[in-house]
Amino acid sequence: MTRLVHKELANGVATITLDSPPNRNALSVRLLADLEDRLGWALAEPEARVIVLTGTGPVFCSGADLKEQRVERASGAADAPVTASFPEILALLWESPKPVICRLNGTARAGGLGLVAACDFAIAPETASFAFTEVRLGVVPAMIAVPVLRRLHSRAAAEYFLTGEVFDAARAVEIGLLTRAVPEEELDATVARYAGMLVRGGPESLAITKRLVRDLPGVSFEEGLRRMAALSAQRFTSEEGQEGIAAFMAKRPPAWVPPGERTP
Repeated sequence: MTRLVHKELANGVATITLDSPPNRNALSVRLLADLEDRLGWALAEPEARVIVLTGTGPVFCSGADLKEQRVERASGAADAPVTASFPEILALLWESPKPVICRLNGTARAGGLGLVAACDFAIAPETASFAFTEVRLGVVPAMIAVPVLRRLHSRAAAEYFLTGEVFDAARAVEIGLLTRAVPEEELDATVARYAGMLVRGGPESLAITKRLVRDLPGVSFEEGLRRMAALSAQRFTSEEGQEGIAAFMAKRPPAWVPPGERTP
């Protein structure tokens, strides 16, 4: 059976591509299974330092595959198919110790925006549009609210969750959904620039800093200082920290930088 999600590894970057353009890369059971498998591969692959999630066609992801969500009410079915592995996928993206860049090849809707929000970076062409369309279908942006509400400003979340209105890429940047919106011809170069910067960071340091950015705002000021003083001392004396310092002093790339990125 043909895979609906492809994988590629080059220069420390694992690229995972949604490839189901006939249904606009909808979150079908098959696509979700393939996506979970590919994410597992990228997380386990030692040479993969950064993960890029993207898609084929004009749409990044249109959300749940609605054809699969229709159930016979008399059957007493308790779960919709989209719940099969979607929570696990969102958790894999959010908790990934490796930085994840979402390279939006185009428009995203509903559940697709959950994937966007769960990634550390989200870069889209200026022509892309977005909408949380769930309420217009009589459903709720439930699972995706977990990562999305951690990105969006609260007023914007209420505006777009409740109205289902379409908004453009510039507005998506403004409200915190996207990192950047760029001209379509600059999309690949922008993603490559971010990936190139990320592979220069120490793997352990990147993983720890991801958690720090996510968790530290919820800690009291005094407790935060206490924890961060201990963390700072631990990292400066760590093997990775000492290698980074030695490389800086010797004006050479640290050992963790992939060969293809080893320019001064």
